[in-house]
Amino acid sequence: MQHLASALIVSGLLATAFTAWTPASLSPGEWVSQLVALAGQPEPQTADTGPSLPLLQDAGGIRIGIVAGHSGPNPDSGYVDPGAVCDDGLTELSVNQSIANLVVRSLQAAGYNAELLDEWDARLTGYRAAALVSIHTDSCTPINADATGYKVAAAVDTSIPDRAQRLVTCLADRYAAATEMRFHAGSVTRDMTEYHTFNEVHSETPAAIIEVGFLFMDRDFMTRNPDRSARGIVDGVLCFLNNEPAQLPEGAAP
Repeated sequence: MQHLASALIVSGLLATAFTAWTPASLSPGEWVSQLVALAGQPEPQTADTGPSLPLLQDAGGIRIGIVAGHSGPNPDSGYVDPGAVCDDGLTELSVNQSIANLVVRSLQAAGYNAELLDEWDARLTGYRAAALVSIHTDSCTPINADATGYKVAAAVDTSIPDRAQRLVTCLADRYAAATEMRFHAGSVTRDMTEYHTFNEVHSETPAAIIEVGFLFMDRDFMTRNPDRSARGIVDGVLCFLNNEPAQLPEGAAP
């Protein structure tokens, strides 16, 4: 009887340990994939439906801002600028919003205080957050065969260059891994490094802008796989927040 009782106690402890260990056994990539997949589905009607996702401890106190590029009216004109527009009517704004919504919902599903912001959102003035990422898409004009890929940049003039560059490195590294797209070296413009939002947020808020692809050559990927683009951005933000190792892709100068 003593041996039987001991066996039952050990079995119970092992079952408890296995249950506690299972969520953590997910790799970061698998976990974010589940978050993005969950974000794209309707909310479950009952508490016991859908996958059980591990939440980060104290994540609710971490604020993350995600800007959907070109969303909301410009205060100077009162109109919404849709950004790049293709001949068939596909707009940069629609692509930006699709990806930004998935990013925000995925981070919220993980317990973060993530919020969706407009391009000219009044809340951006003095905005304080652990990170801010503005999502944009490149031209729909058929430039040349090299007009494909993504790019990321931070402000040239920032009071926190190390942290800003760290956010850029994480986003560039993880976006490449999630999408298998290449970094479009040599095309980071002043419109990116002098992006107006960089001057609006608080000086100690790490901020970056990402062009997730070209509307012309990368159109099919971005319209059919917004979840992969979202995963790359979510992975990049988590890489930055968790101080994970990352490196800039080849040709992406600091």
